[in-house]
Amino acid sequence: MMNIKTFLSLSLAAGMFFSCADEKKQHAEKKEPVAEKKFEYVVDQFADLKILRYQIPGWENLTLKEQKLVYYLVEAGLSGRDIMWDQNYRYNLAIRKALENVYTSYTGNKDSKEWNAFKTYLKRVWFSNGIHHHYSNDKIKSGFSREYLDSLLTETGTELDSAIVDVLFSDKDAKKVNLDASKGLIKGSAVNFYGEGITADEVDAFYAKMESPDPKKPLSFGLNSKLVKQDGKLVEKVWKSGGMYGAAIDKIIYWLEKAKGVAENEKQARALGFLIEYYKTGDLQSWDDYNVAWTEATEGNIDYINSFIEVYNDPKGYRGSYEAIVQIKDFEMSKKMEVLAHNAQWFEDHSPLMPEHKKENVVGVSYKTVVVAGEAGDASPSTPIGVNLPNANWIRAAHGSKSVSLGNIIEAYNNAGSSDRLKEFVNDEEELELAEKYGKLGGKIHTALHEVIGHASGKLNPGVGETKETLKNYASTLEEGRADLVGLYYIMDPKLQELRLTDDYRKLAMAEYDGYIRNGLLTQLVRLELGSNVEEAHMRNRQWVSAWVFEKGKKDNVIEKINRDGKTYYNINDYDKLRTLFGELLRETQRMKSEGDYEAAKALVENYGVKVDQEIHKEVLDRNKAFKSAPYSGFVNPVLVPETDEAGEITAIKVTQPGSFEEQMLYYSEKYGFLPVKN
Repeated sequence: MMNIKTFLSLSLAAGMFFSCADEKKQHAEKKEPVAEKKFEYVVDQFADLKILRYQIPGWENLTLKEQKLVYYLVEAGLSGRDIMWDQNYRYNLAIRKALENVYTSYTGNKDSKEWNAFKTYLKRVWFSNGIHHHYSNDKIKSGFSREYLDSLLTETGTELDSAIVDVLFSDKDAKKVNLDASKGLIKGSAVNFYGEGITADEVDAFYAKMESPDPKKPLSFGLNSKLVKQDGKLVEKVWKSGGMYGAAIDKIIYWLEKAKGVAENEKQARALGFLIEYYKTGDLQSWDDYNVAWTEATEGNIDYINSFIEVYNDPKGYRGSYEAIVQIKDFEMSKKMEVLAHNAQWFEDHSPLMPEHKKENVVGVSYKTVVVAGEAGDASPSTPIGVNLPNANWIRAAHGSKSVSLGNIIEAYNNAGSSDRLKEFVNDEEELELAEKYGKLGGKIHTALHEVIGHASGKLNPGVGETKETLKNYASTLEEGRADLVGLYYIMDPKLQELRLTDDYRKLAMAEYDGYIRNGLLTQLVRLELGSNVEEAHMRNRQWVSAWVFEKGKKDNVIEKINRDGKTYYNINDYDKLRTLFGELLRETQRMKSEGDYEAAKALVENYGVKVDQEIHKEVLDRNKAFKSAPYSGFVNPVLVPETDEAGEITAIKVTQPGSFEEQMLYYSEKYGFLPVKN
C-alpha cells in the first residue's frame, strides 16, 4: 500500500571564483573560490500550494548504462501522464488544452485581477492533474467570472464546449471522490472510472461473478479498466495497447522495452518483460506475474514503480490510478534503515495483535532509502514520501514486499520548511524542544515502521476476501490507519535504540506522539475549507486514530485538551498509557481487516474520522492566517537531457532544473500529450 502524502540536510557547493584587483595584476592565473549560490528549493507559491525542486545526488556516480536505464524509465512514466488526467475527470484533457491555449495566446491586459485569478486557477489545475483539488477532492473554484472566461476563449480563438464551461461554474461534478454512501458512491463521484448510470450495487454484482483460476491467488479484477454500459450490459474498457489509453500505453511500452535492453540484471529484465506484456494484453495474470517478479528483483541500483496501482481514487476501491516513480538507491541511508526489514519477524511476534492474526513467517520485506529521479501521474506534482508495494495480500504473504523512503523528496521538504506554524500549535516549550530535536527523525522512523512493518503485518482469516470487497469504501483509510498504528506502537519500544536507530527511544516517541496528535486533531485542518468534512483517506485515518485514543483516554486524562487565551492545545500527560491505547486500537483494526468486519470499520471511521468540530476548525484557520507558507507542497521534476553522437547514440545525460512550474507543465503537455481530449 502506498502513499504517505507529506524529512537529512543537503548543501550544494560548486566553484565560483573572484579575485581582487591587486592580486589579479600580480597573479593573473590565481583565482580564489567563494561560496556557491545555495540551491533554491522553492519554485513558486500560490493559493494553498507551494512548488519545490529536488536534486538527484549521486547522479554522476552512476554508469552511463545506469543513467540510460533511469532516463528510459522516466520517459516511460511521463508518457502516461495524460492517463491520470483523464482518469481524474472525463473533461480534464479538454479543459487543460483550452486553458493552456488561452495562457499562451492571450495578448490582452495581464495586470488585471481576473487574469491573475485565471493564472492561479490554471496552476492549481496543473497541480491537481485536473479540476478537482488533489487532497480535498472538491472542485477548484475559478476566482473569475464565466463572462471573463468566455471573453478569453473568444479573444484567443479557443474552443471549449459550453457544457464543459458550465461545469466550471456550477455544482455539477463537485466532488472527485465521494465516500458518503448516502449520496451514491459512484453517482456522487466525478472520477472517470465508471460510465453513466452505473450504481455501486451493479459494480459489486458484476465482480461477484468473477472467479480467479486459483482462489488463493485472487486476481485484481477491475484494476485496469473503465466499467461502462453497452446495450444495457456492463463491460470493461481495458487500459492496454489497442484499447483505452492505447496511444499513451504504446509510448510507455516503447520506453520500457528500451529500459529492458539496459537492465542491470536478469531478474530486473524479467520483471520489465512481464510489465510490457501486461501493457500489451491487459491480462491481470500478467500483472500478478509482474508483481511477483518485481518484488523478487531486489538487486541493482535502479528501481521503479509504473502502472495502475493505488485505488484511493475509486470510491469502490477497484481501479488503479496511473503513477510512475523512478528511483536510485541511496546506499548510506538504506544500510542504516534496512535493519528494520531484517527484524520484521521480531516486530510481528511482539505485536499486540490477536495470535491468530499474526503472520508466522514475514516474507521478503525489503527496505531502501532512495533518491527519486522522476515522477509522473498520481505521484506528481504531489508526491508520497514513502511507498510499500505490491498491494495484493497474497503476493505480500508469499513473496514479500518492497518498501522505500523517498530520501531526496524528504530532504527538499525539510529544506523548504519553516518552524513558525509549529511554534503556534505546540502546547509548551518542552513539546517544542522535543519536536525540534527529534521531530524529523521521528517522522522518518514512523514512516519506515509504517511501510516496512505496518503494511507487512497481520493476515486475513481463511476465506475472508480482499479488503476492497469486505471493507469497501473504508478499506483504504483503515489500512493506512492500521499501518500508522503499527508505527506508533513500536516507535516507543527500546528495540529501536537497541537497533541503533535513535539515541533515546522515549524522547523520539514523545516527539512523534506529540506531533501525531497535534496534526490529527488540529493542524491538518488547515487543509480543509471551513464547513467541510474529512474526505481523504490519510487525513481520515490520522483523525480517527487521534480522536479514538483521546476519547478512550479521558478517564485517565491521558491526553488533555487545553484552552489558553482562546486557543486550543493538546497535551499528552501519560505517554505509556497512550502507547497502550495505540496497541488496543491496532489490535481492533487488524481484527476488522482479518475478519472483514465492515460494520465495525464503518462505525470507527464515521464516528471518529469524518466530522470536524467547526469551532476548532475556524480557530485553526484563523491562527494559520499569520503564516505565509502554504499547507500543501509538490514538485517540479529535474529534466534529464541526453547528449548524443553523430550516430544518435547517447554519450552522456545531464541533469537540469526547470525554470518555472509553468515552463514544465507546458513542456509536458506538448511533449507527452499523446491522448485525445475524449477517450
